[in-house]
Amino acid sequence: MKRNLPSNPNVNITFDKNNLKEIYYAGGCFWGVEAYFSRVPGVYDAVSGYANGITENPSYEEVCTGETKHAETVYVKYDPAIISLLDLTEHFFGIINPTYVNRQGNDKGSQYRSGIYFVDEEDVETIKAVVQKEQEKWLEPIATEVMGLHSFYLAEEYHQDYLEKNPNGYCHVNFDRLRE
Repeated sequence: MKRNLPSNPNVNITFDKNNLKEIYYAGGCFWGVEAYFSRVPGVYDAVSGYANGITENPSYEEVCTGETKHAETVYVKYDPAIISLLDLTEHFFGIINPTYVNRQGNDKGSQYRSGIYFVDEEDVETIKAVVQKEQEKWLEPIATEVMGLHSFYLAEEYHQDYLEKNPNGYCHVNFDRLRE
């Protein structure tokens, strides 16, 4: 069945490129996470890659072994004048099950763990406040890791904008919140 992705409101936004910020979200398979965040108003760019592993410039095949310790991650560049980090992070928790360890949807393995990787130390307080608020919704402890980004490598070109190119592609992400 062909996926009917919501339209992208960001194509009509003029961004102040001098004031963009960045955050990295790992939420299982990056195809849906990237497609979702690219449609959140205020997101300038969303790109798939591999984060916080132990090898340089890993391939998808290497990441799938679990030996690289990388997580499939989406780099999100956003305009804080349009959307806050708090709102972005709430969106993130709306598309994952944060209590799952090393899995989301049908995908299993350490590369599918959930995580929020920051580059700006001042973001930690906001992220932790959202995690604490989110924990109130769950009986199980939140397994989403929160840590500084120490490495990020772009995924291969065929992974970028995957669901745009392959509307029948697998995706665990529910896009309904974007239609609200």
